Amino acid sequence: MREMKTFWMKMAGAMAACLMGAAMLALPGRAEAQAATIHGHVTNPAGMPLANGSVKLTTDKNPSSPTAKYDYEFAIDANGNYKGTVDKPGSYIAVVFQGANHIDFMPAQIAAGEDKAVDFDMTRKEYLDKMSPAEKAALEEFKKKNAETLAANSQIANLNAMLKQAQADTKAGNYDSAIKAMTDATTARPNEPVLWATMGDAQLAEANAAQKASRTDPTLPDKYGAAAASYQKAISLNAASAKPNPLVAAVGYNQLGQTLGKEGKTKEASDAYEAAAKADPTKAATYYFNEAATFFNANAMDDAAAAAQKAITADPTRADAYYIEGQALIQKASVDPKTNKITAPPECVEAYQKYLELAPTGPHAEEIKSILQGIGEPIKSSYKAGKGQ
Repeated sequence: MREMKTFWMKMAGAMAACLMGAAMLALPGRAEAQAATIHGHVTNPAGMPLANGSVKLTTDKNPSSPTAKYDYEFAIDANGNYKGTVDKPGSYIAVVFQGANHIDFMPAQIAAGEDKAVDFDMTRKEYLDKMSPAEKAALEEFKKKNAETLAANSQIANLNAMLKQAQADTKAGNYDSAIKAMTDATTARPNEPVLWATMGDAQLAEANAAQKASRTDPTLPDKYGAAAASYQKAISLNAASAKPNPLVAAVGYNQLGQTLGKEGKTKEASDAYEAAAKADPTKAATYYFNEAATFFNANAMDDAAAAAQKAITADPTRADAYYIEGQALIQKASVDPKTNKITAPPECVEAYQKYLELAPTGPHAEEIKSILQGIGEPIKSSYKAGKGQ
């Protein structure tokens, strides 16, 4: 009666549709006046909804015959359900089809005005008993793989929840909770770059909070070291993956640069920012600015000015980069011993003026005006707003 040679391949499609939530449009029923309806649920031999195919009704006594004719056809949806209208009540055989194969059948005596329920449960003993040894072996293998897939999906869902909570905890200052969650997550899935990056974010935030509370805290080196190690792990795992994600690389390097800068490892921090800009050129201005700020905080003014110029090249409208450049170059100002006149390098004055042009009401505007007045430079009066205010 039923052809089952390809049922396990069909079940694979059913599983994918079930797990991915794919939708299937139902075929319309007959348009004639309703005399009766039929509905039901179709379960495949693995105990899952049959997510594709159709249920057909025939009055032929031998529906497996190539000459069998079917009076009605109802599509099976993604949940394994079907329904439709039968305008000619009577005695039918309901047959489940997948493609050209009929894989199960049930008698369906439909009375006028009835809402007939006809379910197909292919896990029933009589159905399984008629399977060949090869089909049974294929079914068991399918069940095993399906169980593994469901377990993996469950773990991923749990890890996503942990990831979201850890990010919220980090933002709220609950660093211990965030670090504990990501420790558990990286133990469960040690090869996921995003988990290590999120761990690093929690550790870096904790270290920054500790430094803000006390710059002499003896635990600071360990805290920053732990964050750096987590970011390095995320970067390495991403690079070793089949398809490295440039955004993961860029963010990881940027965060590593922040961490190394806090540790006083300025050269290593600069290398990390350079790698971030290379990984994601669209954000290069931000990464070069961070590099410039790190050099500036380390009192490496020549390097700060050079990095600021790279940020400006990447984004000429970035006002804060001009500020860093100006502040770095003002250190080269000279004083005439006879007149006490201060002369700043032309590039310094140009950087200050450009900041005021882009951010006339920016946070550094009044400071820059004071510096320009102090060195006898005119302040431009025609400005336009821009980035970095």
